[in-house]
Amino acid sequence: MLHLLNLLAAIALLVWGTQIVRTGVLRVFGESLRSLLSTSMGRWPGAMLAGMGVTCLVQSSTATSLIVASFVGKGLVSTASALVVMLGADIGTSLMAVVYSFDLSWLSPLLIFLGVIAHVSGDKSTSGRVGQVGIGLGLITLALQLIVASTRPLVESPVVHTLLVSIPNEILAELFVGALLAVLSYSSLAVVLLTATLAAEGMVPLPVALGLVLGANLGRALASVLSTLRSDVATRRLPMGNLVFKLLACLLIAPWLPQVHTLLRELLPTAQQQVVLFNLAFNVAQALLFVGFAGLLARSLERWMPTPDQPDDRTPRHLDKLALDTPSLALSCAAREALRQADAVETMLRGILPVIRHNDLERAEQLRRMDDVVDSLYTAIKLYLTQISRNALSERESRRWTEIVSFTINMEQIGDIIERVLQDIEDKKIRKNRRFSDAGMAEICHLHERLTANLRLGMSVFLDGHMRDAQRLLEEKARFRELEHEYAASHLARLQDNTAQSIETSSLHLDLISDLKRINSHICSIAYPILEAAGALTPTRLRASRLAPLDEEPH
Repeated sequence: MLHLLNLLAAIALLVWGTQIVRTGVLRVFGESLRSLLSTSMGRWPGAMLAGMGVTCLVQSSTATSLIVASFVGKGLVSTASALVVMLGADIGTSLMAVVYSFDLSWLSPLLIFLGVIAHVSGDKSTSGRVGQVGIGLGLITLALQLIVASTRPLVESPVVHTLLVSIPNEILAELFVGALLAVLSYSSLAVVLLTATLAAEGMVPLPVALGLVLGANLGRALASVLSTLRSDVATRRLPMGNLVFKLLACLLIAPWLPQVHTLLRELLPTAQQQVVLFNLAFNVAQALLFVGFAGLLARSLERWMPTPDQPDDRTPRHLDKLALDTPSLALSCAAREALRQADAVETMLRGILPVIRHNDLERAEQLRRMDDVVDSLYTAIKLYLTQISRNALSERESRRWTEIVSFTINMEQIGDIIERVLQDIEDKKIRKNRRFSDAGMAEICHLHERLTANLRLGMSVFLDGHMRDAQRLLEEKARFRELEHEYAASHLARLQDNTAQSIETSSLHLDLISDLKRINSHICSIAYPILEAAGALTPTRLRASRLAPLDEEPH
């Protein structure tokens, strides 16, 4: 019982090691890897090599599949090019299995030792995350050694020997078990390494091991399909196409497994070498055989899985759940969706003036309904950001996380204010058929023009984070406040002159310029996180010279 428990623990350590490596590499090099993939898809040799190289780094073709699938979903690359990348990614995983099949016992303690030192010295720094990758690599090699040590006593057991002899050589059962293990462990690499080790120790007959390897390859493709079930149709095409290639390859090789088994025994001395090199040969043959059919399969998938009609505006378009494992990329997705939320707010803001000028009740109602879009996007962005692990964020990424949250909150509050403004215009102006005086309308138009320009500037500050633009935006807050006071005084002067139109719309006019100032305050708040991070803000906005007389007053 103890030996079986040790074996299970070693298998768990192997799976965990591959997870650590994949997560660490994506956090450190995720953005660079995505750039490499996106720029290497023009010709099939470059696409295949890019998929192979990225997969060797992240230790998982499933992770590569999810990255490339997100590209396809956004329309950045074609499905055909992405399928070629995945053929290279499968070769990359097979190459790593070959590397780990060598005796790396001397490397395991070194990687773990150096990795722990780097990780402890800077948990959220780049060196700390590179150390995490080193720990994962060390755990993989250590787990393989533990599996070997745990299986030897089990092989010597008469009961286990009897069970192994009685295992039926049924290809369907082997495919099912291999695929199930790959899906459960989320790592076909771990399953192939485990199978090779067990075959080397005599726990699994070689014919059965070859069937398990084919099943692990199927499970790798199936895991990608399951991971993208809730994604859009365009994103789901790539994993489905990769699964089709895998099924066809398995159907072609399965009848020849007895001959392959005989050939491997003649060419290679050990069972471990036979298993890992069979896995490599299978994926290389698959790539060479199907690379010319990638375009045909892509067109077939586009017919079988047509893109549905465009979803409504309340549906998030950029919140890629596949990017959550890479914080920098997830933050970029959230920022893009936040700008889309800001676009909806800008549409509402620009629509205020035509509603006032033309008493357009229908347009006012349409604009008010757009606040539901702003609120829905705010909720989606907020929930998406909460799924990003704050512990995995660097200091710069934490600041960006805060900036996005602050920006979306301000946009949501601006949308609420505009909705109330439009409701007031409907109730107090349109339905009562009133109109502003020419001077009052000119003042509102001027404030509205400045407000629209400030919103565009605020979006630029959020996107680029330029200090000069942030300072300009904050200066606009004081200027807008001065204009509000000036125009309020002008309105009161028109009331004293008994201007009929000013008297009728007095309440609405004063409320409107006050609400426009509040909107401007929310827009200017976009500058605060950027200026605060740069140390350009004072702890308080009260001047010290004005505080002195207050301190001298008796209590």
